[in-house]
Amino acid sequence: MATRHARVRALAKINLDLRVLGKRPDGFHELRTIFQTISLSDRLDLAFTPQRATEIAVHSNPDIPGNLAARAARLCFDELSLTGRLEIALEKRIPIGAGLGGGSSDAAAVLLALPVLAGRLIALDRLIAIAATLGSDVPFFLLGGRAAGIGRGIELYPLPDVAAGPGLLVAPGIHVSTADAYRALNRGQLTLDALQNNINRFQRNVWRAGVAGGMNDFEETVFREHPSLGALKARLLRLGANPAMMSGSGSSVFGFFSGQPQVVRAIKSFRKEAAFPISLVSRARYRASWRRWLAGLRIQSEWPPRSRYAR
Repeated sequence: MATRHARVRALAKINLDLRVLGKRPDGFHELRTIFQTISLSDRLDLAFTPQRATEIAVHSNPDIPGNLAARAARLCFDELSLTGRLEIALEKRIPIGAGLGGGSSDAAAVLLALPVLAGRLIALDRLIAIAATLGSDVPFFLLGGRAAGIGRGIELYPLPDVAAGPGLLVAPGIHVSTADAYRALNRGQLTLDALQNNINRFQRNVWRAGVAGGMNDFEETVFREHPSLGALKARLLRLGANPAMMSGSGSSVFGFFSGQPQVVRAIKSFRKEAAFPISLVSRARYRASWRRWLAGLRIQSEWPPRSRYAR
């Protein structure tokens, strides 16, 4: 059988709100967050060839040890009882370790694309279950747009898309240890009143229209450890961003502006850091993009993308 090819993109995410409520019995933390896909993306070129043995080769630029895309491919092969050779050429553009979910999005891209390439089908509930074993952010990238993440972040509920002006994302290349950030929060000592207040503030922000008013519980402790990140946020605010926030546990910081001229002016002030113009990507646009990327494989209109040959 001939090799089937697909070129897809793995979009980054930002957190428009992020509350850490406390530690769960399973060792994870109980979260409340608003995920949002943005235009910044990695590119994946996939080539699948049926054969009797299974081979997975990931060529990444730059090289990433323990790449989640390879693990996602292996789980997909196992789920489908499938054999074949999968080659993935991964071009990274999403900064690594910046709180943008780049590795998670790469993994989700493989979970969405490989069944189509193979002419098979994995139901969405099974895809989400597989994604959750790879990381707490991975299930979100199977869905896209704007969503509330509950629990460890894998319980997802769709939120209405919001309008926002053009944005700027700044990645200073500072490594922030997620484990250290959680330890510094010390959320095990929250009182019941503090816990309820945090939940109430999150609910208020979810119900409000737009992106203004969000909070990130990690900012206080991470900015104390890395003052330069707090300075980046302050600079975005001075340049006219509203809002400006850190994504995840860092180290990237983003802001949204009233117009493109403000973004052009702001980007010139960041010479030492990587700065990327960004826009929000709605769920409809996210899914339309995927259907376009896989159009050559004759897919149907359902979600997740499904090959017309799926059985």
